[in-house]
Amino acid sequence: MSHFSFKRLSFLQLIVLSGICFVTGPHQCLSAGELKIVTFNADVTPELGVPVAYAPARKIVTPLYARGIVLLSDERPVVLCAVDAIGIGNAGYDTWRQELAEAANTTADRVAVHSLHQHDAPRFDFATGKLMEEQGLAGKNYDNAYNQECIQKVADAIIQGLKAPQTVTHLGIGKAKVEKVASNRRLLGGDGKVRLMRWSKSKSPEAIKAPEGVIDPVLRSLCFWNQDHPVAVLNYYATHPQSYYGKGDVNYEFVGMAREARNKALPGTLNVYFNGAAGNIAAGKYNDGSTKMRPILAGRVEQAMQHAFEHQNKTEVTSADLSWKTEMTALPVASHLDPEKLLATVKDETKTPKERASAAFRLVWYRRAAAGHQIPITCLHLKSASILHLPGELFIEYQLKAQEFAPKRTVCMAAYGDYGPGYICTEIAYSQGGYESSPGASLVAPEVESVLMKVIQNLVTSAPENP
Repeated sequence: MSHFSFKRLSFLQLIVLSGICFVTGPHQCLSAGELKIVTFNADVTPELGVPVAYAPARKIVTPLYARGIVLLSDERPVVLCAVDAIGIGNAGYDTWRQELAEAANTTADRVAVHSLHQHDAPRFDFATGKLMEEQGLAGKNYDNAYNQECIQKVADAIIQGLKAPQTVTHLGIGKAKVEKVASNRRLLGGDGKVRLMRWSKSKSPEAIKAPEGVIDPVLRSLCFWNQDHPVAVLNYYATHPQSYYGKGDVNYEFVGMAREARNKALPGTLNVYFNGAAGNIAAGKYNDGSTKMRPILAGRVEQAMQHAFEHQNKTEVTSADLSWKTEMTALPVASHLDPEKLLATVKDETKTPKERASAAFRLVWYRRAAAGHQIPITCLHLKSASILHLPGELFIEYQLKAQEFAPKRTVCMAAYGDYGPGYICTEIAYSQGGYESSPGASLVAPEVESVLMKVIQNLVTSAPENP
């Protein structure tokens, strides 16, 4: 009878034999082909007085959450996280990914963090916050201490969840049309220029009467099953999520209301919502900004979530069906950014804190981009689904084009990753006028379209053939 001895194995052979445990860390050892999931949900509600998008928090209407999933396989874990925030940019984006990666025992390039872009929710950007602190304006627009507390809460939730991951046996893919929510914000005239902005709310008869314009009306959902139990549902839809906002009444808006309604309808199942390429999309055609419209819009999104869930196509899934792709991408810097003028504004005590914070944000982005900083643009392939993770406030055309690149796959898009670039328009939009392509809104150059479209095509077409 022969005896097996680890002493006779080389270091490389040891890694091969213990590869699955080596990759996923001490939390869980997986057998070949096994796919597991961890759900996490952290309350990141600010205290009263903490700055949110346009005012200090004066009232908590609903809590705010950062939630998502960790996928465990024979590769390093993948983390997908959606945060109730207006934006997570620059060093804030880096820190979120790095600390969640550490919590999940993975690498930062395998962590996707996205804000939902609610306008009564906080901003995260440590570098901009530090610039403000240096000017004696700590806590005026950014609160770095609160921001760090939020990240720690999410990291702790991931660590706790990793103690009891659930097996994933099936993946469900569903979709449904969302009725009477999204509309294009930019109404063009006969000269091809923007003649009217429709915004998130409108009482203009012309804006209300005008067609929806170019949108993606479809909500897509991915459901992770453990046999007959739905463990988590990821929902993807593209629209600015505001009904009314701006006074500091903290809330997760109508998309959050729809998400929470689905959580109540599916006890024990975590529903997560990701906002797609909604830079030029809002509810303006259907929303007059009255308080009664928020629950109405929420009900319409919730109905689509329910329909997508109830009509999903459910198939078996293993770790062999999972593939993660990353392309590090440098975005072209807008020519209108002048670092000397921006720094002068930051230091100008005659300017308002809002003006100085805006200049600080632009200066931080300029310095990073001008130095060649690259943003990870990633794609998770799972069975016949592909999830793209993109930065900024993308125009809907990027999402629609991604679907054209892979017509046989269900292509989901989460935008509002690194918020640093601001609006990311199509090239032609920069000659059409309108808010989104103005120097105050977009911090990238028109050639950004050619850069991003190539990356998107490469990623979405990189899926291995389905078994």
